[in-house]
Amino acid sequence: MVDAATLEKLEAGYKKLAASDSKSLLKKYLTQEVFDALKTKKTSFGSTLLDCIQSGLENHDSGVGIYAPDAEAYSVFADLFDPIIEDYHKGFKKTDKHPPKNWGDVETLSDVDPTNEYVVSTRVRCGRSMEGYPFNPCLTEAQYAEMQDKVSSTLSGLEGELKGTYYPLKGMTKEVQQKLIDDHFLFKEGDRFLQAANACRFWPTGRGIFHNDAKTFLVWCNEEDHLRLISMQMGGNLKEVFARLVNAVNDIEKRVPFSHHDRLGFLTFCPTNLGTTVRASVHIKLPKLAANLAKLEEVAGKYNLQVRGTRGEHTEAEGGVYDISNKRRMGLTEYEAVKEMHDGIKELIKIEKEM
Repeated sequence: MVDAATLEKLEAGYKKLAASDSKSLLKKYLTQEVFDALKTKKTSFGSTLLDCIQSGLENHDSGVGIYAPDAEAYSVFADLFDPIIEDYHKGFKKTDKHPPKNWGDVETLSDVDPTNEYVVSTRVRCGRSMEGYPFNPCLTEAQYAEMQDKVSSTLSGLEGELKGTYYPLKGMTKEVQQKLIDDHFLFKEGDRFLQAANACRFWPTGRGIFHNDAKTFLVWCNEEDHLRLISMQMGGNLKEVFARLVNAVNDIEKRVPFSHHDRLGFLTFCPTNLGTTVRASVHIKLPKLAANLAKLEEVAGKYNLQVRGTRGEHTEAEGGVYDISNKRRMGLTEYEAVKEMHDGIKELIKIEKEM
């Protein structure tokens, strides 16, 4: 049973949210009826509704406002997660099932900007959770350390182009820290949305960064998700970037079992990242289109692309450089998600050239 103090926090937070002018998906779908049905439920990891929604209760300017404290939360609190997932992932209904993993034929992708006029850099990343562990809010300090040991020993087995070094955040020297900051590899403690979701406890225990020698493949350990695998390079050669990620994920998967849900695909902390969990993005300059940001967003929206500031969500565009990525991650395969970005970016460049 959920304790009285948690219930009291839930009731107070819910009243404030209901009375607010929040535009979050949490506010939209957390009706009194859903709230009453879920407020006393718990997962076997001990997670409550408060663990799921505390970030959205605290930050009324959230776009989504909900996180999964563990893999089971998606089932136990399905009455709230399902409609939010359907809304965010554009119609992934309660009855829909995410297709099996399929990386497709990498050879059918290309360099989206062969003349190097528009695309500064290309990146494809995916999130993974290690089976048998809850997500951030429920992890103990010992579990963080144990997971890092597993991850670093797994990554030390990578060979060829992927061979590299793991750097734990705890006890990191100033020199290594500065080097990783200069390369834009170092992640900081979470923003207020993650802090409020209790995703940053015991920082920096169990957190770390791996990168290959060429600095084109990165793994973040226990930042927002257990693992973030990132392939990237300068220019627009999406084919090369995607191929590298596919090789890495397939290799790591042989050694570390990942949390997977029959209906929702790969499970992660944030419901916006479920399914393929794949985000393919470019840093791109489109000065003519971007002169009217609403127009750029409208055109990008037609191709299911999301326009963000240079450093991602909640940031500004620096020097006219935007981060544009695929928005859909569910109900389509990994290949289809990346192909959407590939085709959409080519189309945006074509429009920019014609302006």
